[in-house]
Amino acid sequence: MAPLSPRLAAAVDALPLEPHLRVLEIGCGPGAAARAVAARLVTGHVLAIDRSATAVEQACRTCAAEIASGRLTVRQCAAEDFVPEPGEGPFDLVFAFRVGALDGRHPEAGRRVLARLAAALTPTGRVFVDGGDPLRELARETVGRASGS
Repeated sequence: MAPLSPRLAAAVDALPLEPHLRVLEIGCGPGAAARAVAARLVTGHVLAIDRSATAVEQACRTCAAEIASGRLTVRQCAAEDFVPEPGEGPFDLVFAFRVGALDGRHPEAGRRVLARLAAALTPTGRVFVDGGDPLRELARETVGRASGS
C-alpha cells in the first residue's frame, strides 16, 4: 500500500482520534484516509462514503484488510442523501477532505449535508473539513443551524 500523501497524512494526524470512536468519512475516494483512520481504532469503526461507484469499488479493494477486521465499512452514497443505516451511527467524528459541499464550493448542497450530519452525530460529535492548517472544525452551532435546530 502506498503511503499517504504529506497533505493527507497531516490532515489525518490532526483529527482528534480515539481508539473507540465511530467515524464517518464523507467523500472517501479510493480509501487512503479511511484506511489510515481505521488503523488508529481499536474498538471504533469508520464508515466511508462516496457518491462515486468507482471510488467505492477502489476503496473496497484497497481497504480489504480493514473491512475484514470489522473496523471499516464502505458504501456508495451522496453526502446530501446520507442517512445512517441501522447500527452505523451515531458518529463521534465526521471528516471530509476536498468535498465541494463542505468546503464552500457548493453552499446549497452544503446546507443539505450539514442537516444530514446534525441528525447523525452524537451530542458531542465534531465535524472537520479541509481548509484550515491543515483542518478546520465546523462549529456545532453551524451544523445544528443547518438542520433547523
